[in-house]
Amino acid sequence: MTLPFTAADRALLTELRRDLHRYPELSWNEVRTQERLERALREIGASDIRRVATTGLVARIPGTNAGAPKVAVRGDIDALPITEATGLEFASLNPGVMHACGHDVHATWTVGAALLLARDPAAGDVVVILQPAEEVGEGAKAMLDSGALDGVRTIFGGHVDRRFDVGQVVAQAGPLAASADSFTIRLTGRGAHGARPHQAADPVVGSAALILALQTIVSRRLDPALPGVITVGSIHGGRAPNVIPDSVDLAGTIRATTAAARTLLATELTRVTHAVAATHQLTANVLVSDGTPSLENSPDAAAWAATAVRDALGPSALQPLGTTNMAGEDFAYYLTRMSGCFMRIGAREPGGEHRDVHTPRFAPAEEAIFVGAAVLAQCARVAARAG
Repeated sequence: MTLPFTAADRALLTELRRDLHRYPELSWNEVRTQERLERALREIGASDIRRVATTGLVARIPGTNAGAPKVAVRGDIDALPITEATGLEFASLNPGVMHACGHDVHATWTVGAALLLARDPAAGDVVVILQPAEEVGEGAKAMLDSGALDGVRTIFGGHVDRRFDVGQVVAQAGPLAASADSFTIRLTGRGAHGARPHQAADPVVGSAALILALQTIVSRRLDPALPGVITVGSIHGGRAPNVIPDSVDLAGTIRATTAAARTLLATELTRVTHAVAATHQLTANVLVSDGTPSLENSPDAAAWAATAVRDALGPSALQPLGTTNMAGEDFAYYLTRMSGCFMRIGAREPGGEHRDVHTPRFAPAEEAIFVGAAVLAQCARVAARAG
């Protein structure tokens, strides 16, 4: 695998990634990150660099043919509220904040793709998107609302993945990430002394029954061929061990890979909650909040991405995802407005262990920067060439 980077390129991009990693910033607070990335884009010759969507950036790499389609490449830039435990020499210097999802690498490989495209342009203009607030599911919508992607036909992006070796890439059509909705439930009954439960309408017992009942929605209401998840991640009620409280609050997440399954799970959650509440002489207040939609790669863009991977890395680089991914990704919002492909890009060094994202020890292999950059740049060329 020979990648088109000079020693100077590698030094520039490595230092950029390490600098971003040392100074991670949470969603909508990526002020220093924005400044550092803007400086990097100027250094590699990008034009029309603009600050958009509060802490985002957009730039343009001119193409060779004014009539060719406009393509975008996107990297996200925000970090997570996690205390780092990687032991890296360039570990986070911001207490309690860490790039535990690889967005420092995503931002860097997007700059790297811009560098390669400035040297060897695509037929059409390439819009470079450095997006804030992916972790809270809000940044992609803000970038779209800013008009930064007006006129773009196709968009490409990717995510580091330590389930795959460096040099392996998943670029396939169809579902690649799930919708990620949230819910809150309040069950209200009648409190009483813990020694006299017959005088209460007990929301604690009701909530226990509800948590179990909610699991039957996926197992008994959803088509077994379709993936789905309903998870209760939080439950709070009462303070004293001998007091039955008046109410209990629950919160959780709903995941699906199709629009129909998404609607069914939310509808059934509401129905089952009210039914269980009535059984226990409780009232229920249910709020389902829409999060990111499911991410489904377009057939045309996935085919262009697969060609780009073969061009950049060779035919053996392409890998199937191999499992359903029920995590969410706000790149999905772009795909409601244009075609596109989101890839999983291998980030495990030879012999390395699997470390999951959103954990204190997550650290993608640095060579993934250069693989991601080469693939994204070639995606833009292939897509623009398709006309």
